[in-house]
Amino acid sequence: MRVAVGDRLHVQGRVVGAAEQTAEVIEVHGEDGAPPYLVRYEDGHEALIFPGTDTWVEKPEHD
Repeated sequence: MRVAVGDRLHVQGRVVGAAEQTAEVIEVHGEDGAPPYLVRYEDGHEALIFPGTDTWVEKPEHD
C-alpha cells in the first residue's frame, strides 16, 4: 500500500455489524508512501498504524 499525506484510509469492520472506520493520513513514516502511517480518525484521536488487507485508500479529489 502506498499513500500520501491527505489520503483517507477506510478500514472495514472486523465483525458482522461493525462500522467502517475512516482516518486521514497526517504523516507517512515509511519510504515512498509505505507504512507505518500516523492517522487521525473522525473522532479526533490519532494512531500509528500498519494497515491490513481490510483497508482501502481514498485519494483526495483535485479540481
